[in-house]
Amino acid sequence: MTILEVRELTVAFGGHVAVDAVDLDVPEGCITGLIGPNGAGKTTTFNVITGLQAATRGRVLLGDVDITKSAAHRRARLGVARTFQRLELFGSLSVLDNVLTAAELSPSEAGDARSVAATLVDQVGLGDVADRRADSLSTGNARLVELARALASRPRVLLLDEPASGLDESETGQFSDLLVELANEGLAILLVEHDVPLVMKICETITVLNFGAVLATGTAAEIQANKMVVDAYLGQGTDVAAVS
Repeated sequence: MTILEVRELTVAFGGHVAVDAVDLDVPEGCITGLIGPNGAGKTTTFNVITGLQAATRGRVLLGDVDITKSAAHRRARLGVARTFQRLELFGSLSVLDNVLTAAELSPSEAGDARSVAATLVDQVGLGDVADRRADSLSTGNARLVELARALASRPRVLLLDEPASGLDESETGQFSDLLVELANEGLAILLVEHDVPLVMKICETITVLNFGAVLATGTAAEIQANKMVVDAYLGQGTDVAAVS
């Protein structure tokens, strides 16, 4: 079932159209990719979905609720969570306390906030460093803290903006396994990522933006076989077999 729908989304800054009539569907239990060149409108689309940027035209629906004009904090309460390209952690707090800041704002039937936070820290594989300051972590582990903190808000849909940035090959593999696990548990994930092999490996459906507009939507195989996408973004030599 589609949990997040974006319809005819348009964002204009003066005479510049950053997002141009974009349609996007994000189903429950799936990882949906949103890719394209720098400046294609991906982060602006994220900002509109999460309420950080107003749409010029179009609609954003969460389930059967129109959230187009809702404030960011209301969208968060309804189940929209995200991470950012730039790490946004409380460096002086421990890993556990970073996650706890979100868990305390999201009452859960799974237990008190601290036990929920501890469970999430374990789930993302950081139980051994739960008491370490966030600013002492590697980039890969810091990304995992951000993910656990986003999950602490108990989202229905999770938007990830360049979550594999700064991760090495091993960390990327572990991270992709974790995202697949979360999707299998029913979470809807919308992923913006420049790591093309990662996107092609884990995303069920991929939408490609170029100059703010949808260039193509399809499976990994369909996207990699699309000449317009290859010319605009992927380039020659992307091997479906190598990343599937």
